[in-house]
Amino acid sequence: MGCFSIKCGLLAGSVFGAVIAILGGILIPVGDMIIERTVKKEAVIEPGTTAYDNWASSEIAVYRQFWLFDVKNPQQVVQEGAFPEVQEKGPYTYKTRYLPKANVTFNPNNTASFVLPMGAIFEPSMSVGPEEDTVTTLNLAVAGIHIFPSQWVVSYDMVINSTNSSLFQHRTVKELLWGYNDPILKDTIGLFSPYNGTSDGPYNIFTGKDDISKVSIIDRWRGETKLSFWNDTYCDMINGTDGSSFAPFVDKDVPLYFFSSDICRSVSASYEATMNLKGIEVYRYSLLPSTLASPVDNPDNKCFCRNYETTKNCTLAGALDISSCSDGRPVFISLPHFLQGSEYLREVVLGLHPDEEHHKTFLDVEPITGFTLNFAKRIQANMMYGPAKDITVLNKVKDYTLLPLAWLNETATLDDKTADMFKRELISRIDMLEIVQQVLLIAGVIIFFVCLIAFFCVRRKSKTNLG
Repeated sequence: MGCFSIKCGLLAGSVFGAVIAILGGILIPVGDMIIERTVKKEAVIEPGTTAYDNWASSEIAVYRQFWLFDVKNPQQVVQEGAFPEVQEKGPYTYKTRYLPKANVTFNPNNTASFVLPMGAIFEPSMSVGPEEDTVTTLNLAVAGIHIFPSQWVVSYDMVINSTNSSLFQHRTVKELLWGYNDPILKDTIGLFSPYNGTSDGPYNIFTGKDDISKVSIIDRWRGETKLSFWNDTYCDMINGTDGSSFAPFVDKDVPLYFFSSDICRSVSASYEATMNLKGIEVYRYSLLPSTLASPVDNPDNKCFCRNYETTKNCTLAGALDISSCSDGRPVFISLPHFLQGSEYLREVVLGLHPDEEHHKTFLDVEPITGFTLNFAKRIQANMMYGPAKDITVLNKVKDYTLLPLAWLNETATLDDKTADMFKRELISRIDMLEIVQQVLLIAGVIIFFVCLIAFFCVRRKSKTNLG
């Protein structure tokens, strides 16, 4: 005989609720597995995937803002050996990395090769003035005399005097950044010369097709698996990606490693905070002070110290000597205004005001995909000058001085169109799956307990009536 009583209906409702709750519970690991499989598939760098579309695209604008340091007291520095006093001028903004990757080749060993074409277009609307603005800055051809052999010094002093040159010079923004014809060297020199028409690489990166944990990791740069700048196994390591993306499912307890050709070395960034970027949750990673710490505080940095005399026996923090990868020129890289650097660096150059918020380097990484959706790379170019008793314009200089020339802020962020697409294609789908999971689980539990409680209430009432 069939069961059509209220008790049977409530019991069936309890069973139905339990089934729904179990289904919701099963969907949690199943749904997570589906999400993981889909993300890993789309994170592989090969035609047809989301990762490839982002990797190959040049639609997201990358800008470089430059602030140049104008020396206010050049005469006192040369004639009296005074500390230089500087004032920054900027920003002068250029659109860079607007050219797509070139010579893209997919290799049988699951790597992809390419080069990054370099170019810069001045953006007047995003700048404080034209490229023709002038600054008083270090004479690049004179500042490096202290590294010359002693037998060259006297003849070099004659050249300096014959060309009416000094330790400082007046140059336009365009000249200092991109190059000018130097009267002493009879060659074109500049902080980033040559730039337009050149390229970075070639790079060889893993596509992640055989192992998604290796996706975007650099296999080779300029055909080599390691650098040749530091003469040390540790410092010459090429670690991580180029910073534009990382393996999916980022663990914020694990540092991210990336290589920057601008500073000729690999660095790591650590989790700082969880941020909201246009409705998308991202992890912010920033460089630790140990990155540019002196070998006294971070022994791992000992192999980055090149000159014991100019770096106070390698006790100075906050500056990286990259002369070995800049044709021997005494160029040092630091964070802007010597942020996280030794106090001494700011004591011998007046007018510097480091600010953590405006001068630190950071990456905002979406943790599910590993894509970098926003970043600010902030570095400062400095040049060392020092005493030289046989050089007229340097014989009053008292000590080696690291003088800031310019600092840059290279940025790119997710535009609204891409953010909406990202949320629609990934975040909304994950959210919808999680909502379905939660609704089934909660609804099933509620139905189960409501029907079960009602069943016992009806059963108890029936017993009472029979009694």
